[in-house]
Amino acid sequence: MPFKLTEHPHRRYNILTGEWVLVSPHRAQRPWQGQIEAAAPVQVLAHDPNCYLCPGNVRANGFVNPPYEHAYVFTNDFAALHPEVPPGRVKNKYDLLVAKSERGLCRVVCYSPRHDLTMPRMSPEEIRRIIDLWTIEFIALCSREYINYVQIFENRGEMMGCSNPHPHGQIWATESIPVEIEKETKHLRAWHQKNETSLLGNYLALELVEKERVVLENNYFVAVVPFWATWPFETLVISKRHFQHITQLSPDEKNAFADILNKLTTKYDNLFQAPFPYSAGIHQAPVDGADYPEWHFHAHFYPPLLRSATVKKFMVGFELLANPQRDITPELAAEKLRQMSEIHYTKW
Repeated sequence: MPFKLTEHPHRRYNILTGEWVLVSPHRAQRPWQGQIEAAAPVQVLAHDPNCYLCPGNVRANGFVNPPYEHAYVFTNDFAALHPEVPPGRVKNKYDLLVAKSERGLCRVVCYSPRHDLTMPRMSPEEIRRIIDLWTIEFIALCSREYINYVQIFENRGEMMGCSNPHPHGQIWATESIPVEIEKETKHLRAWHQKNETSLLGNYLALELVEKERVVLENNYFVAVVPFWATWPFETLVISKRHFQHITQLSPDEKNAFADILNKLTTKYDNLFQAPFPYSAGIHQAPVDGADYPEWHFHAHFYPPLLRSATVKKFMVGFELLANPQRDITPELAAEKLRQMSEIHYTKW
C-alpha cells in the first residue's frame, strides 16, 4: 500500500520554525459531525457602562477614556513591560542562572467605540482605520532607540485569556527580539541566502497552484491553513508581494489586508455559529537597524476550537511533553473554512 497523507500517520515540517507536528488523519476519517454543542447566546451591549474600554468610562487608574469615535490607543495600565528599567544582568559562573533586564512598552488598541462590534462584524473600511493606527503606532514605537521589535496582536475570547469583551488588540514593543521571531528569521534567512528568493513567497506560489489549503485570496493577500499547522483551524495570511514592515503597505494593500481580515474572521465565527476565539498577530522584520531582506510580511491566527464552540484542543500528554499532534488534516480544515459564508450571521 502506498503512503498517503490523507490516511497514514506522518510528521510535517514547519519551514518557518524548524519544528515538526505529528498528523494522524486516520483518527479523523469518521464523517464530519459539525457543531456538537452550541455556545450559550451572549447579549452584548453597544455601550457597557461597566467596561473600562468604552468611551467616556473610567479605567482602573482613574483615567477617563475620551469620547473616541473610531479606533483608539493608549498605554496599558497594567503593562508587562516598562520603558524605565535599570540595566541589569544575573549570571552565575556555570551559566545556570541567567537573567537580563528588559525595557519596552505595551499599548492597547480599541478597535471601535462600540462594545459589541468585533472585527468580523466591522466593515473593511473600519478595519482599515485600525491598520492605519497600527502603522502610526509602529512608526512611533520604532523611533525609540532601545526598541528592537514591535508585536501587533489580538487575543479574542475568554478561552484565550481575554479579560474584556470590548473589541481590542495590543502592541508590545520590546528591547529584545522575541524567540518566535528569532526562529522565523533564522529559517527565512537561510532560504534567502541559498536561493535569493523569499521563503514565504515560494511557499505561497506552491499553495496557489495546489489550492488544497487556500481559504481566501484577493489581489494582494492569501489566507491558507499552512501545511504544518498545529492548531485545528490555524491559518496564515501571507502578502503576495515580498516586503518587511506594515509601513510598506500601499493604500490598495491596506484595503486588501482589511478585507481578508474581515472575511477570515467572519468564516471563523460562522464555522461553529459562535464568536470564535483566537490569538492572532502580525509577524514582520525586527527594527534593530539591521537589514532583513529575507523577511516577508505575514499574520498568524491560532484558534483553539476543535469540533464545536465549546470543544477545545489542549496541548497535553505527548503533545506537551514530546511533539504537537493533530487529527484533522490541514487540507480538511481548509475545506471546512472555504465552505463558510463570508457574510456574518448576526445571532450573537
